[in-house]
Amino acid sequence: MTNAAEISQRITQAVMAQQLQPGGRLGEQQLAMLFDCSRTVVREALMHLSARGIVTVSSRRGWYVIEPSLPEAREAFEARRVIELGLIRCAPKLSAAAVKKLKSHVRREQVAVKGDDVGLRSFLLGEFHVCLAECLGNQLLADTLRDFTARTTLIAMLFQSTHDATKSCQEHGAIVAALEASDLVLAERLMQEHIGNVQSALKLQAPSEDPLAGLRNALRPMVSRAPKRGVKTAAQDLHTSSYPESTESSSIYLGALL
Repeated sequence: MTNAAEISQRITQAVMAQQLQPGGRLGEQQLAMLFDCSRTVVREALMHLSARGIVTVSSRRGWYVIEPSLPEAREAFEARRVIELGLIRCAPKLSAAAVKKLKSHVRREQVAVKGDDVGLRSFLLGEFHVCLAECLGNQLLADTLRDFTARTTLIAMLFQSTHDATKSCQEHGAIVAALEASDLVLAERLMQEHIGNVQSALKLQAPSEDPLAGLRNALRPMVSRAPKRGVKTAAQDLHTSSYPESTESSSIYLGALL
């Protein structure tokens, strides 16, 4: 029987792999059947994820994956900057084992980027930042970064990221190389640029002040272009020969098109 911690981990991994969409519903009964456990265990896992800011609950919709707002998206990236740049700035010299682990992770990214498994690629690119925090010796911040990385993955899906996975992988490799050379100034600058590149690839546009703008534009009257004077089109010939001339407004009533 799966426990609450394992369910939380599986859901977080699915978010980072882009397998769960923003706003996706998480039914207690379905999850209990899937993980062969009670709804009480599932509810415990979802409450834990809610406290971490990955899922939320509504009296009408039940449990569902969060849909970050525009301000929340900006705050998430700012939080990641504070955490990750601070980690590098205060980093001790990396051990040979830590460097080996980071290089191994980047190699797995490179293989995934060339492959067809989009979920694995997305997960590894996000997990790099968690792996880096672990290698820098701070498990508490590694856990925090996992949550923020999950949130930024949802943000990337919600705001249609155009960031290139190959470029992201290359940037990770450059950060590891700088850390291996103990050049913390360069590593911090590269991380700053990397997070900035990921954020700038998002379509973080403020919503229109007119909530009906999209619908208003879609349903605007279709006014046809008037023909030149003295020139009668075939369609006009057909209309005038069969029907009397309309005395109504020249604007087309939407119902006539349906």
